Amino acid sequence: MLKEFREFALKGNLVDLAVAFIIGAAFSGLVQSVVNDIIMPIVGLITGGVDFSELYIQLAGEPQPTLELAREAGATLAYGNFITLVINFVIVAWVLFMIVKAMNRMQRQQDEAPPAPAEPPREEVLLGEIRDLLAKR
Repeated sequence: MLKEFREFALKGNLVDLAVAFIIGAAFSGLVQSVVNDIIMPIVGLITGGVDFSELYIQLAGEPQPTLELAREAGATLAYGNFITLVINFVIVAWVLFMIVKAMNRMQRQQDEAPPAPAEPPREEVLLGEIRDLLAKR
């Protein structure tokens, strides 16, 4: 079993998966920053200064002025955070769609490329040279 695992790990599949996971984590942080630091402030400006991170509905307890206090007081629906995560998801899905679309386009172009012409057999080349030499005489 250990031998099989070593063969699997050394095939490259596990290494490729690890690299993809690390790049995905870094990409997730980048998207989160774009959403939180660029998109959400613009959306907040358009909506009259609404801070989506503080949008919530308190289901239990005394009404509280902030999301943190509302969570401490009881059950709270933090739908503003959900909106931010939906925007994150849409951006990641769009970027992945564009990557897959570009890869598919490159694959189609590669599949449609005409095969390179085969080199003529050595005998034909030699016969052509002999013909050319005889024509010069």
